[in-house]
Amino acid sequence: QVQLVESGGGLVQPGGSLRLSCAASGRTFNIYVMAWFRQAPGKEREWVTAIKWSDGSTYYADSAGGRFIISRDNAKNTLYLQMNSLKPEDTAVYYCAANRDSVVQTAARWYQYWGQGTQVTVSS
Repeated sequence: QVQLVESGGGLVQPGGSLRLSCAASGRTFNIYVMAWFRQAPGKEREWVTAIKWSDGSTYYADSAGGRFIISRDNAKNTLYLQMNSLKPEDTAVYYCAANRDSVVQTAARWYQYWGQGTQVTVSS
């Protein structure tokens, strides 16, 4: 099993920045891909970005728009999401997820492990 714990959410003004963290523990050697998803009220869970744990290759949804940066610290087993130039439409619960498969998937159903989520609210 793999446990994922997110942190770093909060309230930020439009144009501001936040950095989310996701600490992984347990059988982390099973993880090949980690990703960030988000879910706004009344909407489906949306893939935002992913990273291959081994070589650091990154992948982004159009909604990330060059404003978000995913990274990882292998030594700390921690995933990060740096979010810049935040907009009100970025308001959502952000989840980190892990996949045992090496193929980068954008659909939530392919991810076996999930964190509890952290709320990000962008508002003035």
